[in-house]
Amino acid sequence: MRIAFLEDDQPQAEVIKGWLKAADHSCRHFTKASLFLKEVRRESFDLLILDWELPESSGIEVLRSIREKSDWRVPVLFMTNRDSERDIVRALADGADDYMTKPASRDITLARINALGRRSLQKGQNEQVLEYGDYRLITSDKSLTRNGVLIDLTEKEYQLAAMLFANIGRLLSRNHMLEAIWGVGPELATRTVDTHISRLRRKLALLPENGWRLKAVYQHGYRLEKVVDPHPE
Repeated sequence: MRIAFLEDDQPQAEVIKGWLKAADHSCRHFTKASLFLKEVRRESFDLLILDWELPESSGIEVLRSIREKSDWRVPVLFMTNRDSERDIVRALADGADDYMTKPASRDITLARINALGRRSLQKGQNEQVLEYGDYRLITSDKSLTRNGVLIDLTEKEYQLAAMLFANIGRLLSRNHMLEAIWGVGPELATRTVDTHISRLRRKLALLPENGWRLKAVYQHGYRLEKVVDPHPE
């Protein structure tokens, strides 16, 4: 998973980052809430991990900002020294998906993170056939059809299509797509993503007249949108 981690205790952060890296997660670490929020609004992530007590803000304030202004679908895990029932209830009520008190063991931390990752997957993702309007993704052989007609896709094109359909309405950054599909960071030219998006738009006919819009968001990435009524009277 692609994870953004807000923790001002550097030694503790290094430990958690080491656990995440060993478990094949990609982690971006931040010590300041302002920098964290700026990146979360610019990039897309699979999971956010927040500390509560921070020098310039609080984790609760960061959580509220995320839920009000950023990607509301991304799961949020609190990792904090605060262990009162009142604090736990408050964090969950304000939009956190899970809450852990420090110190936490490696195995429990990774188990909680993996559970949140599984929970955030779209319902039915483990099924053999996924349907999105006229499109059917057959996961067993990584094929995709539209109106019953097989569309010729490369493996990367199929993976990108599956990622977009699984996140309909959500803005996905180029870097997120690069890491998830190509296994690399921004050092690979972003034209790689743009070229594949262009091919998908053409091959899948993702056009407003067909009920879909694959929208480029300047300096951010792409969002697949369902057009409510492509043929109004």
